[in-house]
Amino acid sequence: MSRTLLKDVAIIGGGLVGSSAALALRRMGFSVALLEKGFCGAQASGVNYGGVRRQGRPPEQIALSQRAHAIWPRLKEIIGIDGEFVSSGHLKLARTEAEMASLESYAARVAELGLDLELIGRSRIRERFAWIAGDVAGASLCPGDGHANPRLVSAAFALAARRAGAEVLEHTPVSHVEKVPEGFHLSAGSGTEVRARFVINSAGAWAGTFAEAFGEPVPLRRIYPSMIVTEPLSVFMNVNIGAEGGGIYARQVERGNCIVGGMRGKPAADLDFSRPTGSGAVTIMNRAAALFPALRNAYAIRFWSGTEGEMADRNPVIGFSRTTPNLIHAFGFSGAGFQIAPAVGEVLAELVRDGESRTPIEAFAIDRFARMDQGSPVGSVPEPLKRETSK
Repeated sequence: MSRTLLKDVAIIGGGLVGSSAALALRRMGFSVALLEKGFCGAQASGVNYGGVRRQGRPPEQIALSQRAHAIWPRLKEIIGIDGEFVSSGHLKLARTEAEMASLESYAARVAELGLDLELIGRSRIRERFAWIAGDVAGASLCPGDGHANPRLVSAAFALAARRAGAEVLEHTPVSHVEKVPEGFHLSAGSGTEVRARFVINSAGAWAGTFAEAFGEPVPLRRIYPSMIVTEPLSVFMNVNIGAEGGGIYARQVERGNCIVGGMRGKPAADLDFSRPTGSGAVTIMNRAAALFPALRNAYAIRFWSGTEGEMADRNPVIGFSRTTPNLIHAFGFSGAGFQIAPAVGEVLAELVRDGESRTPIEAFAIDRFARMDQGSPVGSVPEPLKRETSK
């Protein structure tokens, strides 16, 4: 049976960004349709590693990350559960002197941005984190960072948006979207039509298709981060672990399971899905066992992978379209969107309501790649198209 929905905002993509935007918009009084081709939070938002970190982000992301940092401790108030969020701290290891120099350089670059990074030398690592083995040259600790359970958090934001009055439509893929004089017309699922004044394109790894339909092609590609969870072990890991240069990250939850990642999976025949590889799983576990002796005899009980969109410069696209009034993009989080997503949702709601955000997002403009191709300075951002009124 066909139906037509009249909404202020239609959101394409029910991941954590889209769901948090839907919730924020409903709290501002806007009517919202959230359109998801599968289950909300079932792609990158729900199957990622679960790191809630500010450390290591490019300086242009820190303001957004700091805004999100204030949201995570309030999850229970906002979505009804704490999402197993733990402010454990994030320890980034340097395995070589060159990596330690890189950590020192990064700490200097963000020194005034409020991360309160602590650089720890080789001997102090041994004293403070005796469970870390190997020839570690040092580390950088961001004490306020942590980790959470993405499978809980992503679904809970979508549920909170539904409870707040958003129309959440799962298994409703958007097949067509076009600009019309009164706003946008979307066709989705089997006979669902949506007419909305605003559209938010938060379709993750699938967002490029919608951007290109409005004349805004971007260098978005799919990546497939792969993770492993071990059997429950005695708790030994008291921080969220990363490594300068990549290759390994690990955290341990209260019940003792360790989540370990650092390799990529393989796309399935249906490119919407992926699978971890046996060789990748062995590589990750060997790397983990070399650094963390407590894992050397641990059973790995589950492996998984997910589909994520990665931008060429590893910064997301967030902000108004440069071709189409009232179209807003938010995608391309390049494997690092989990921590900032709740803040991105608030930013998107502010763009709808106010036409601008109190958090700087100029660096994430969708036309930055075209400007770089044309030789314009990276910081040269043209004025956005005039925003149409929302009501």
